[in-house]
Amino acid sequence: MPIDQADLNSDQVLRRDIPWETYMTSKLITGTALQLLRRYDKKSEHDRAPLLENDGPSYVRVFISILRDIQKEDTVEYVLALIDEMLTEKPNRAKLFHDKSLADEDIYEPFLRLLWKGSWFTQEKSSKILTLVVSARPNKNGLTANGKATDSKKKITTSDDVLKGLVEWLCIQLKKPSHPNRSILVSINCLAALLKEPVVRSSFVQADGVKLLVPLISPASTQQSIQLLYETCLCVWLLSYYEPAIEYLATSRALPRLSEVVKGSTKEKVVRLIVLTFKNLLSKGSFGAQMVDLGLPQIVQSLKAQAWSDEDLLDALNHLEEGLKDNIKKLSSFDKYKQEVLLGHLDWSPMHKDPNFWRDNITNFEENDFQTLRVLLTILETSSDPRALAVACFDLSQFIQYHPAGRVIVTDLKAKERVMKLMNHENAEVTKNALLCIQRLFLGAKYASFLQA
Repeated sequence: MPIDQADLNSDQVLRRDIPWETYMTSKLITGTALQLLRRYDKKSEHDRAPLLENDGPSYVRVFISILRDIQKEDTVEYVLALIDEMLTEKPNRAKLFHDKSLADEDIYEPFLRLLWKGSWFTQEKSSKILTLVVSARPNKNGLTANGKATDSKKKITTSDDVLKGLVEWLCIQLKKPSHPNRSILVSINCLAALLKEPVVRSSFVQADGVKLLVPLISPASTQQSIQLLYETCLCVWLLSYYEPAIEYLATSRALPRLSEVVKGSTKEKVVRLIVLTFKNLLSKGSFGAQMVDLGLPQIVQSLKAQAWSDEDLLDALNHLEEGLKDNIKKLSSFDKYKQEVLLGHLDWSPMHKDPNFWRDNITNFEENDFQTLRVLLTILETSSDPRALAVACFDLSQFIQYHPAGRVIVTDLKAKERVMKLMNHENAEVTKNALLCIQRLFLGAKYASFLQA
């Protein structure tokens, strides 16, 4: 895409002169449409406002028919810019698209089609318009077109089609941006509005979208990056109400990144969203343990000492403080261990070499079909951190020693091949613990311990 095309803006597009009369002569628009366009085009918001107030649905019909029937890129971009301008001035004008008089119009189809073709300008405006229009539909339950049931035999694009198509396009933009500066900003802006709907949360999780948000959670300094961070945090907060998304958040770097941001942010709106997200996640799964490990009790103390004006934020901080205190009391050593493994942050904390820990908790490894053990094996295969590899090998040897069926279970999970590869690792700590693990696997715990001594 040429850079001048990529950086096209509405002001440049709206300076064009579109040959409406020629389009009427060639029957691409009607005489009525031409009259409406003459009254509206090149006029100020002051002049346009009463036109939209009195006859808004008619203008929407004209705009949609042009986008449906005229392929010329200059004209398509121009009409998209007109609609965008109309909605930017007053977002509630999106309701005009759902007027009863437009029940038989396929209001979504042109924008959904243009989302996947044409210039970046066309795609950006289509995504923004679609987001506003689909969010303004009056009935958000069921497969309906224009927010209403339709008896028409003609296939009309439904709101579900739109939401599915939008989520797909937005995820692609987050993975492989079409525009170097705008794709991420536009996508997050749209998602922040769309994720209010449960059906969108579901589609977004299914599209593996949660992991695309996590890298965007990072400290911000410029006005633009602060807004992007705020809208990203808004997306994460909305997802924290949806159980399947919470599972994704649990195995990502979301919590450490949110903690890092909240420690250094002075923007109240950002801090508020992160604290409310923590509040939602506190009682879910192992999040409480993870928060304690990340030093969140100290962070909350520090935040409480600052002068915030938002009552919701102050209430959430108090709630979080109490919840974290309860978690510290309840947190068992195995919860801490499991958290370490699930995050892949293995280190030589005391429990790894504590015989009592292994004796007391060995049966806990059987939970969820040996989930913790399986994650340990994944670390052996995927981690590039020598410390994590060494600790994982040692823990595997401990499991073999303390579980009655340890050797059989570890053999069944195909651990031997993974550990054998690490016996040639360049790091001495890794090779030493890989050797111990193999000895216990082949010789049994008693002989391996004798050899180690």
